[in-house]
Amino acid sequence: MGTPEFAVAPLEALLHAGYQIKAVVTVADKPAGRGQKLQMSAVKEFALANDLMIFQPVKLKDPDFIEQLKSIDADLFVVVAFRMLPEIVWSMPRLGTLNLHGSLLPKYRGAAPINYAIINGESETGVTTFFIKHEIDTGAILLQEKIDIGADETAGELHDRMMMIGANLVVKTVDAIRSNTIQPVPQDMLLLEPSNAPKIFKQDCKIDCSRNPVELYNLIRGLSPFPAAYLEFLKRDGTVMSMKVFKCNVVKGDPLPGSVMTDSKTYLNIGVFGGFLSLLEVQLAGKKRMSIEEFLRGFPASEISTIL
Repeated sequence: MGTPEFAVAPLEALLHAGYQIKAVVTVADKPAGRGQKLQMSAVKEFALANDLMIFQPVKLKDPDFIEQLKSIDADLFVVVAFRMLPEIVWSMPRLGTLNLHGSLLPKYRGAAPINYAIINGESETGVTTFFIKHEIDTGAILLQEKIDIGADETAGELHDRMMMIGANLVVKTVDAIRSNTIQPVPQDMLLLEPSNAPKIFKQDCKIDCSRNPVELYNLIRGLSPFPAAYLEFLKRDGTVMSMKVFKCNVVKGDPLPGSVMTDSKTYLNIGVFGGFLSLLEVQLAGKKRMSIEEFLRGFPASEISTIL
Protein backbone atom coordinates (compact mmCIF):
# COMPACT_ATOMS: atom_id res chain seq x y z
CA MET A 1 0.00 0.00 0.00
CA GLY A 2 1.57 3.25 -1.13
CA THR A 3 1.41 6.24 -3.44
CA PRO A 4 4.62 8.20 -4.28
CA GLU A 5 8.02 7.21 -5.65
CA PHE A 6 9.23 6.60 -2.07
CA ALA A 7 6.87 3.59 -1.97
CA VAL A 8 7.99 2.18 -5.34
CA ALA A 9 11.49 1.24 -4.18
CA PRO A 10 10.30 -1.13 -1.39
CA LEU A 11 7.73 -2.68 -3.73
CA GLU A 12 10.40 -3.32 -6.35
CA ALA A 13 12.79 -4.69 -3.71
CA LEU A 14 10.16 -7.16 -2.44
CA LEU A 15 9.53 -8.40 -5.98
CA HIS A 16 13.26 -8.85 -6.61
CA ALA A 17 13.53 -10.74 -3.31
CA GLY A 18 11.05 -13.29 -4.64
CA TYR A 19 7.98 -12.34 -2.67
CA GLN A 20 4.55 -12.75 -4.23
CA ILE A 21 2.74 -9.43 -4.29
CA LYS A 22 -0.93 -10.39 -4.24
CA ALA A 23 -2.12 -6.82 -4.93
CA VAL A 24 -1.14 -3.16 -4.77
CA VAL A 25 -3.35 -0.55 -3.08
CA THR A 26 -2.91 3.09 -4.10
CA VAL A 27 -4.88 6.32 -4.47
CA ALA A 28 -7.39 6.92 -7.23
CA ASP A 29 -6.16 8.75 -10.34
CA LYS A 30 -6.44 12.52 -9.91
CA PRO A 31 -6.61 15.46 -12.33
CA ALA A 32 -3.33 17.39 -12.41
CA GLY A 33 -1.60 20.14 -14.37
CA ARG A 34 -3.03 22.86 -16.54
CA GLY A 35 -4.96 20.39 -18.68
CA GLN A 36 -6.34 18.63 -15.60
CA LYS A 37 -5.57 15.26 -17.16
CA LEU A 38 -5.95 12.23 -14.92
CA GLN A 39 -2.61 11.30 -13.39
CA MET A 40 -1.83 7.96 -11.79
CA SER A 41 0.42 7.48 -8.77
CA ALA A 42 4.02 6.31 -9.11
CA VAL A 43 3.02 3.06 -7.40
CA LYS A 44 0.24 2.43 -9.94
CA GLU A 45 2.62 3.06 -12.84
CA PHE A 46 5.04 0.48 -11.45
CA ALA A 47 2.24 -1.99 -10.73
CA LEU A 48 0.91 -1.72 -14.29
CA ALA A 49 4.39 -2.26 -15.72
CA ASN A 50 4.77 -5.42 -13.62
CA ASP A 51 1.26 -6.87 -14.16
CA LEU A 52 0.24 -6.54 -10.51
CA MET A 53 -3.38 -6.43 -9.35
CA ILE A 54 -4.34 -2.87 -8.40
CA PHE A 55 -6.96 -1.60 -5.96
CA GLN A 56 -7.80 2.12 -5.85
CA PRO A 57 -10.44 2.60 -3.15
CA VAL A 58 -11.89 6.04 -2.54
CA LYS A 59 -12.91 5.01 0.98
CA LEU A 60 -10.84 2.49 2.90
CA LYS A 61 -13.89 1.23 4.82
CA ASP A 62 -15.85 0.58 1.62
CA PRO A 63 -17.42 -2.92 1.97
CA ASP A 64 -16.46 -3.89 -1.59
CA PHE A 65 -12.83 -2.95 -0.96
CA ILE A 66 -12.78 -4.88 2.31
CA GLU A 67 -14.09 -7.95 0.50
CA GLN A 68 -11.43 -7.53 -2.21
CA LEU A 69 -8.71 -7.47 0.45
CA LYS A 70 -10.13 -10.54 2.15
CA SER A 71 -10.33 -12.41 -1.15
CA ILE A 72 -6.61 -12.13 -1.90
CA ASP A 73 -5.79 -13.69 1.51
CA ALA A 74 -2.42 -11.95 1.92
CA ASP A 75 -0.19 -13.02 4.82
CA LEU A 76 1.20 -9.54 5.40
CA PHE A 77 0.38 -5.95 4.46
CA VAL A 78 3.27 -3.52 3.80
CA VAL A 79 2.48 0.20 4.00
CA VAL A 80 4.79 2.94 2.71
CA ALA A 81 3.70 6.60 2.39
CA PHE A 82 -0.02 5.86 2.26
CA ARG A 83 -3.16 6.97 4.04
CA MET A 84 -4.06 6.23 7.65
CA LEU A 85 -5.65 2.78 7.70
CA PRO A 86 -8.78 1.80 9.63
CA GLU A 87 -8.43 -1.12 12.03
CA ILE A 88 -10.61 -3.35 9.85
CA VAL A 89 -7.80 -3.13 7.26
CA TRP A 90 -4.58 -3.21 9.29
CA SER A 91 -5.81 -6.03 11.55
CA MET A 92 -6.74 -8.27 8.61
CA PRO A 93 -3.55 -10.20 7.64
CA ARG A 94 -2.42 -13.06 9.86
CA LEU A 95 1.14 -11.70 10.20
CA GLY A 96 0.06 -8.08 10.72
CA THR A 97 0.61 -4.80 8.86
CA LEU A 98 4.04 -3.20 8.84
CA ASN A 99 4.86 0.40 8.00
CA LEU A 100 8.09 2.01 6.82
CA HIS A 101 8.67 5.44 8.39
CA GLY A 102 11.35 7.99 7.54
CA SER A 103 12.75 8.63 11.02
CA LEU A 104 14.14 6.89 14.07
CA LEU A 105 10.86 6.46 15.91
CA PRO A 106 9.61 7.64 18.34
CA LYS A 107 11.25 10.82 16.97
CA TYR A 108 9.37 12.65 14.24
CA ARG A 109 6.05 10.87 14.18
CA GLY A 110 3.81 12.24 11.46
CA ALA A 111 3.63 13.26 7.82
CA ALA A 112 6.92 15.13 7.30
CA PRO A 113 9.76 13.41 9.22
CA ILE A 114 12.45 14.00 6.58
CA ASN A 115 11.71 17.71 6.42
CA TYR A 116 11.63 18.29 10.16
CA ALA A 117 14.86 16.40 10.85
CA ILE A 118 16.69 18.88 8.61
CA ILE A 119 14.68 21.93 9.70
CA ASN A 120 15.63 21.17 13.32
CA GLY A 121 19.32 20.84 12.44
CA GLU A 122 19.67 17.13 13.21
CA SER A 123 22.94 15.45 12.20
CA GLU A 124 21.38 12.00 11.92
CA THR A 125 18.03 10.38 11.28
CA GLY A 126 17.02 6.98 9.96
CA VAL A 127 14.32 4.61 8.84
CA THR A 128 12.07 2.43 10.97
CA THR A 129 9.78 -0.50 10.29
CA PHE A 130 7.02 -1.11 12.81
CA PHE A 131 3.66 -2.81 13.22
CA ILE A 132 0.71 -0.48 12.78
CA LYS A 133 -1.71 0.06 15.65
CA HIS A 134 -4.42 2.63 16.46
CA GLU A 135 -2.36 5.77 17.15
CA ILE A 136 -0.30 6.98 14.20
CA ASP A 137 3.39 5.95 14.15
CA THR A 138 3.27 4.49 17.66
CA GLY A 139 3.37 0.74 16.97
CA ALA A 140 6.03 -1.71 18.12
CA ILE A 141 9.35 -1.28 16.31
CA LEU A 142 10.72 -4.09 14.17
CA LEU A 143 14.00 -2.77 12.67
CA GLN A 144 15.80 0.56 12.43
CA GLU A 145 18.79 1.88 10.49
CA LYS A 146 20.56 5.17 11.20
CA ILE A 147 21.46 7.65 8.45
CA ASP A 148 23.84 10.60 8.76
CA ILE A 149 22.55 13.95 7.46
CA GLY A 150 25.05 16.03 5.50
CA ALA A 151 25.65 19.59 6.70
CA ASP A 152 24.32 21.02 3.41
CA GLU A 153 21.98 18.16 2.43
CA THR A 154 18.46 19.04 1.31
CA ALA A 155 15.27 17.17 2.08
CA GLY A 156 15.12 15.99 -1.53
CA GLU A 157 18.64 14.57 -1.41
CA LEU A 158 18.01 12.84 1.93
CA HIS A 159 14.68 11.49 0.61
CA ASP A 160 16.43 9.79 -2.31
CA ARG A 161 19.06 8.16 -0.08
CA MET A 162 16.48 7.16 2.50
CA MET A 163 14.25 5.61 -0.18
CA MET A 164 16.87 3.00 -1.10
CA ILE A 165 17.95 2.31 2.49
CA GLY A 166 14.28 1.97 3.49
CA ALA A 167 13.59 -0.46 0.64
CA ASN A 168 16.35 -2.76 1.86
CA LEU A 169 15.09 -2.47 5.44
CA VAL A 170 11.58 -3.52 4.35
CA VAL A 171 12.97 -6.70 2.75
CA LYS A 172 15.05 -7.46 5.87
CA THR A 173 11.96 -6.96 8.01
CA VAL A 174 9.74 -9.21 5.89
CA ASP A 175 12.48 -11.87 5.88
CA ALA A 176 12.63 -11.72 9.68
CA ILE A 177 8.84 -11.89 10.05
CA ARG A 178 8.66 -14.88 7.72
CA SER A 179 11.38 -16.74 9.64
CA ASN A 180 9.95 -15.65 13.02
CA THR A 181 13.34 -14.25 14.08
CA ILE A 182 12.23 -10.78 15.15
CA GLN A 183 10.88 -9.49 18.44
CA PRO A 184 8.83 -6.26 18.16
CA VAL A 185 9.86 -3.62 20.73
CA PRO A 186 7.20 -1.24 22.14
CA GLN A 187 8.27 2.36 21.60
CA ASP A 188 7.83 3.30 25.26
CA MET A 189 10.57 0.80 26.14
CA LEU A 190 13.16 2.83 24.19
CA LEU A 191 13.16 5.61 26.82
CA LEU A 192 13.28 8.28 24.11
CA GLU A 193 11.20 11.43 24.08
CA PRO A 194 8.65 11.28 21.23
CA SER A 195 8.46 14.22 18.83
CA ASN A 196 6.10 15.15 16.02
CA ALA A 197 6.54 16.01 12.34
CA PRO A 198 3.10 17.26 11.31
CA LYS A 199 1.95 18.10 7.81
CA ILE A 200 3.61 21.26 6.45
CA PHE A 201 1.40 24.16 5.39
CA LYS A 202 2.23 27.30 3.41
CA GLN A 203 2.51 29.47 6.51
CA ASP A 204 5.27 27.16 7.78
CA CYS A 205 7.37 27.87 4.68
CA LYS A 206 7.73 31.66 4.85
CA ILE A 207 11.21 33.02 5.52
CA ASP A 208 11.00 35.31 8.55
CA CYS A 209 13.94 37.75 8.59
CA SER A 210 13.65 38.17 12.35
CA ARG A 211 15.04 34.64 12.78
CA ASN A 212 18.75 33.83 12.83
CA PRO A 213 20.51 32.71 9.62
CA VAL A 214 21.32 29.16 10.75
CA GLU A 215 17.66 28.45 11.53
CA LEU A 216 16.63 29.87 8.17
CA TYR A 217 19.37 27.96 6.34
CA ASN A 218 18.03 24.73 7.86
CA LEU A 219 14.46 25.73 6.99
CA ILE A 220 15.38 26.33 3.35
CA ARG A 221 17.20 23.03 2.85
CA GLY A 222 14.56 21.19 4.90
CA LEU A 223 11.86 22.37 2.49
CA SER A 224 13.88 21.97 -0.73
CA PRO A 225 12.74 21.14 -3.35
CA PHE A 226 9.18 20.71 -2.07
CA PRO A 227 7.17 22.47 -0.80
CA ALA A 228 10.02 25.06 -0.80
CA ALA A 229 10.65 27.97 1.53
CA TYR A 230 9.68 31.37 0.19
CA LEU A 231 10.16 35.03 0.90
CA GLU A 232 8.00 38.01 0.02
CA PHE A 233 9.55 41.26 -1.07
CA LEU A 234 8.22 44.73 -1.67
CA LYS A 235 9.00 46.28 -5.04
CA ARG A 236 9.70 49.99 -5.32
CA ASP A 237 6.37 50.43 -7.11
CA GLY A 238 4.59 49.13 -3.99
CA THR A 239 3.65 45.67 -5.29
CA VAL A 240 4.48 42.51 -3.36
CA MET A 241 6.16 39.52 -5.02
CA SER A 242 6.85 36.01 -3.77
CA MET A 243 9.99 34.01 -4.50
CA LYS A 244 10.84 30.42 -3.61
CA VAL A 245 14.34 29.77 -2.28
CA PHE A 246 15.91 26.35 -2.81
CA LYS A 247 19.54 26.93 -1.85
CA CYS A 248 21.49 29.58 0.05
CA ASN A 249 24.64 30.20 2.07
CA VAL A 250 25.05 31.95 5.41
CA VAL A 251 27.21 35.09 5.39
CA LYS A 252 28.42 36.83 8.55
CA GLY A 253 27.33 40.37 9.27
CA ASP A 254 25.06 42.55 11.35
CA PRO A 255 22.51 43.87 8.86
CA LEU A 256 19.07 45.31 9.34
CA PRO A 257 16.63 42.36 9.05
CA GLY A 258 14.79 42.60 5.73
CA SER A 259 17.50 44.66 4.02
CA VAL A 260 18.95 43.71 0.62
CA MET A 261 22.59 43.78 -0.50
CA THR A 262 23.54 42.95 -4.10
CA ASP A 263 25.93 43.81 -6.94
CA SER A 264 23.02 43.16 -9.36
CA LYS A 265 25.11 40.50 -11.14
CA THR A 266 26.49 37.70 -8.97
CA TYR A 267 24.97 37.83 -5.49
CA LEU A 268 21.80 38.77 -3.63
CA ASN A 269 22.11 38.82 0.15
CA ILE A 270 19.11 39.13 2.46
CA GLY A 271 19.59 40.65 5.89
CA VAL A 272 18.25 38.55 8.76
CA PHE A 273 18.72 38.66 12.53
CA GLY A 274 22.45 38.13 13.01
CA GLY A 275 23.71 37.73 9.45
CA PHE A 276 22.87 37.39 5.77
CA LEU A 277 21.31 34.69 3.63
CA SER A 278 23.11 34.64 0.30
CA LEU A 279 20.55 33.26 -2.14
CA LEU A 280 21.85 30.70 -4.65
CA GLU A 281 18.79 29.11 -6.36
CA VAL A 282 15.40 30.77 -6.57
CA GLN A 283 12.12 30.75 -8.49
CA LEU A 284 9.61 33.51 -9.13
CA ALA A 285 5.95 32.60 -9.56
CA GLY A 286 5.33 31.35 -13.09
CA LYS A 287 9.05 31.11 -13.87
CA LYS A 288 11.57 28.26 -13.87
CA ARG A 289 13.98 27.50 -11.05
CA MET A 290 17.24 29.37 -11.70
CA SER A 291 20.60 30.34 -10.27
CA ILE A 292 20.89 33.73 -8.64
CA GLU A 293 23.03 34.92 -11.58
CA GLU A 294 20.24 33.99 -14.02
CA PHE A 295 17.69 35.68 -11.78
CA LEU A 296 19.67 38.92 -11.61
CA ARG A 297 20.12 38.99 -15.39
CA GLY A 298 16.36 38.96 -15.87
CA PHE A 299 15.12 40.88 -12.83
CA PRO A 300 16.64 44.23 -11.82
CA ALA A 301 17.61 43.93 -8.16
CA SER A 302 17.14 47.68 -7.82
CA GLU A 303 13.40 47.05 -7.96
CA ILE A 304 13.53 45.17 -4.61
CA SER A 305 12.81 47.63 -1.81
CA THR A 306 12.74 45.37 1.25
CA ILE A 307 11.95 41.82 2.35
CA LEU A 308 8.63 41.54 4.15
